[in-house]
Amino acid sequence: VFPHFCLLSRLYETTDTAVRHQAEKALVEFTNSPDCLSKCQLLLERGSSSYSQLLAATCLSKLVSRTSNPLPLEQRIDIRNYVLNYLATRPKLAAFVTQALIQLYARITKLGWFDCQKDDYVFRNVIADVTRFLQDSVEHCIIGVTILSQLTNEINQADTTHPLTKHRKIASSFRDSSLFDIFTLSCNLLKQASGKNLNLNDESQHGLLMQLLKLSYNCLNYDFIGTSTDESSDDLCTVQIPTSWRSAFLDSSTLQLFFNLYHSIPPSLSPLVLSCLVQIASVRRSLFNNAERAKFLSHLVDGVKRILANPQCLPDPNNYHEFCRLLARLKSNYQLGELVKVENYPEVIRLIANFTVTSLQHWEFAPNSVHYLLSLWQRLAASVPYVKATEPHLLETYTPEVTKAYITSRLESVHVILRDGLEDPLDDAGLVQQQLDQLSTIGRCEYEKTCALLVQLFDQAAQTYQELLQSTNSTPADITVQEGSVHSRVEQSVLSYHLEENSINLMTEQIKV
Repeated sequence: VFPHFCLLSRLYETTDTAVRHQAEKALVEFTNSPDCLSKCQLLLERGSSSYSQLLAATCLSKLVSRTSNPLPLEQRIDIRNYVLNYLATRPKLAAFVTQALIQLYARITKLGWFDCQKDDYVFRNVIADVTRFLQDSVEHCIIGVTILSQLTNEINQADTTHPLTKHRKIASSFRDSSLFDIFTLSCNLLKQASGKNLNLNDESQHGLLMQLLKLSYNCLNYDFIGTSTDESSDDLCTVQIPTSWRSAFLDSSTLQLFFNLYHSIPPSLSPLVLSCLVQIASVRRSLFNNAERAKFLSHLVDGVKRILANPQCLPDPNNYHEFCRLLARLKSNYQLGELVKVENYPEVIRLIANFTVTSLQHWEFAPNSVHYLLSLWQRLAASVPYVKATEPHLLETYTPEVTKAYITSRLESVHVILRDGLEDPLDDAGLVQQQLDQLSTIGRCEYEKTCALLVQLFDQAAQTYQELLQSTNSTPADITVQEGSVHSRVEQSVLSYHLEENSINLMTEQIKV
C-alpha cells in the first residue's frame, strides 16, 4: 500500500501534468482493487502523512459513491461508524483531512438515506451521531457542527451521478424529518455561545461561531420545494419555509438573535449573520396571517434601523454588500402599504435615504452593491400609484435626493477617473443600461424635479465646455475632463428618454385602470 501511496501523494504535490495524469490513473486502480477498504483503513491507522489520510478519505468517497457494484449495507454502516470514531478520537487532524472525512460521512448518509436494517433507517440518526461531539471540547463541537452543516449542504445539492428524482426524494425526506431540528439546534447553540461571552480572539472559539453561522445559513438557504433557484440570476427570491417552521418565525427571539449577534461579533463574522438575515427577511408571505406579518415586519425594520443608527461595521465591503441585499429584500417581500404602517417608518426611510445617498457619493466603494440599493428605490417608487394606506410614504421627499446623488456623483467621478487612470464605469454598457432602467423609475416619482435637474446640469456642462474651447488659458486636461462630463450628460439624456417613456407607460396603465 505504501508504494501506492508514494505515487498517489504526487496527486496533491506535483504541478507536472504527466505525473499528475499517472497519479490519477493509479488512484482509479487503487479504488477498484479488491482490498481497497483494508488498504484505506491501513493508511488511516498507520500513515505518517496527512496526505495518506486524505488519500484514504478520497478513495472511500469514490468507493461509496459508485453506482455499479455498490458496497453492501453492512460495510457502509461500518465505514460510517469508523469515520465518526476516527474524528472523535483525532480532533486535531489537518483541516483538509477533517473536511474530507466529514464529506465522506455526508456522502454515505445521503446515499443511504432510504436504506433499512431491521425496519430502522440506519443513516437518519444524524443528530444522535453528532451529540457526543457537541458535549466535548470546542474542537469536537466544531467537528459536530461542521458535520451537520456539510450534510445539509450535501443533501441540498443534486449530483450528476444519480437520478434527479432520487435526489429530490432524499432532499424532501431530510427536510421533513431532520432539517428543522438541525436549524433549532443551531439557533440554540448560537444563543448559548452568545451568552457565554466567547473570546473571539481565540481561534477555536472564533471557528466554532463561524461554523454555527454557516450551519444556520445552510438551513435557511435550503431548496425547500425543489426549484433549484439560481440566485445569481435573480437575487430577489422567496424562501419557501415549510409551515411546520412557523413557530421559529412567530417567535421574535429568532430574528432578534441574529440582529444581536451582528452587533456583538467582529466584522469578520458579521457578513454571515447578515446573510442569515437576508434569508429570514425573504420568508414567504403566506407563512403569516396579516397581523403576524405586520409584527414580523416591525421587528425586521427595527433591526435594520438599529444597524443604520450604528453603522460601525458597514465600511467592511462584505458587510456592506450583505446589508444592501437585506435592504432590497424589504421591498421585494413586503408591500409599500405594509412598510408605511410600521411605527418607525419615517425615521427608517430617512436613514435608508441617507445611507443610499452616501453610498452613491462614494461610487468607487463596492460598486456591485449599488444594484440592490437602486432596486429597493425602484420598487418603492413603482409602488406609489397603488398605495392605499393613509400613512405618508415620504418618497416625494427622498427619491429626488437619490436621483440627484446618482447623477452628480457620476459627474464628479470624471475628474477622479481621468486623474488616476481608473476604469470608467460608464464604459460598461450593460451596467449603465441596467442602472438607467432603475433610475428612470425612481426619477419618475418626482418627474418635474428630475427633469429640471437634468436640464440644469446639461446646460451648465455645455456652457463650461464652450467657455473652455474659447479660452486661451484652458489646458488639454481641463477640456478632457469636461468632455467626460458631457459624455455623462449624454447618459443623462438617455435617462430623460427613459423617464418620458415610463411616464407614458404609467399614464397608460392608469387609464386602463
